[in-house]
Amino acid sequence: MKTTRFLLLTLFTGTGLWAAPEKHWPAWRGPDGSGSSDGGSYPTKLNGTENLIWKTPLPGKGCSTPVVWGERILLTCPVNGEDAVLGYDWEGEKLWQTTLGKERKGKHRNGSGSNPSVVTDGDLLFALFKSGNFGGLDFKGKVRWKTNLTDYGKDSLYWDFGTSPILTEKHVIVALMRQNNSWLIAFEKASGKVAWKVERNYETPREGDHSYATPILIKHEGKEAILVWGAERLTAHSAKDGSILWISSGFNPKKKNNWVVVGSHVVAQNVAIVPYGRGTHIAGIQMGGKGDVTESNRLWTRSDSGSFVPTPAVSDGKVYVLRDRGEVHCIDPKTGKSHWEDAFPKASSSYYGSPTIAGGKLYAPREDGVILVADISNGFRFLARNDMSERVIASPVPVMNRLLVRGEKHLFCFGK
Repeated sequence: MKTTRFLLLTLFTGTGLWAAPEKHWPAWRGPDGSGSSDGGSYPTKLNGTENLIWKTPLPGKGCSTPVVWGERILLTCPVNGEDAVLGYDWEGEKLWQTTLGKERKGKHRNGSGSNPSVVTDGDLLFALFKSGNFGGLDFKGKVRWKTNLTDYGKDSLYWDFGTSPILTEKHVIVALMRQNNSWLIAFEKASGKVAWKVERNYETPREGDHSYATPILIKHEGKEAILVWGAERLTAHSAKDGSILWISSGFNPKKKNNWVVVGSHVVAQNVAIVPYGRGTHIAGIQMGGKGDVTESNRLWTRSDSGSFVPTPAVSDGKVYVLRDRGEVHCIDPKTGKSHWEDAFPKASSSYYGSPTIAGGKLYAPREDGVILVADISNGFRFLARNDMSERVIASPVPVMNRLLVRGEKHLFCFGK
């Protein structure tokens, strides 16, 4: 298969976004971490007959979002008790599956041992599992290297590990955030050797140091940096050696217990948007500076918005917060004020998957397998309720006018 190296870093702009080829969705939240795609035309109605191009059964339950590099669709799931990476083509045919070791099963009804999404640079792909199994593979499914992250301590998270790896120009980065045993680690892409590792331990109230969030690649003074959210701190680290560039805290002044981090932070207009407090708060932090920027860089805080599990999406400089019960807030990242607030129809089920924006529409997967769609090109206009007839925790993936939906039992491909 012909592949071209996709440099996520080359086209960074002042808005915190990279330009992305239409043929690639190389990581959990897309090429720029925004969960959105500006171009393309994607269907509104998604069901067993309308706009369904194909669906293919999956060999096991996994919650990772598929990633795409050109002709290949990549995802993880268990196969006969083993952690596996699977490669598909655009006809829905499974081309290969590769196992990396024994599965550690999920604990939560909406979790699995295959929560983290694959990440790829077009040369190699990298897969991580709850078991700690971690490896680099080529596009034919051959293992180039593998290791196990239990070498860095026991996974003491109460629920199912869900942090996806991310890429810098030279390394693949993993954040392990749990009580008294937290690390940020950089692995060499080609060999899996550790390039650097730094401890990231902070004292918090009970469960406050447990984080399931995925780091974000940013720029700091023109150089690569890694933005990490967990243990009630937002920290920026040098991609060269992991050293802390700046830190923002003060997210739990009343020291409440169980303020675990599930949903990840996002970046819009050089502002880090941080949901916290189990869905009760959200804050905007101006990125940059040196040392402790807690007082100087906090732009705004809201206690009437936020999300606990879904990660916000970013499009056209605006932040779209899908709350756990279906409310949607469109927020200005600089001021924290809402451009508008609306909601999907009420239901007993909650939203666990993160929303995706494509072609001016917001796709919101609900835990019961219903995908809600709204037009957000000019405010909020509810369009459709689509029942996949199986649970959906992964985020929809828009690529080349095709929408991939990963359910509990099937991988679906929709298009007009």
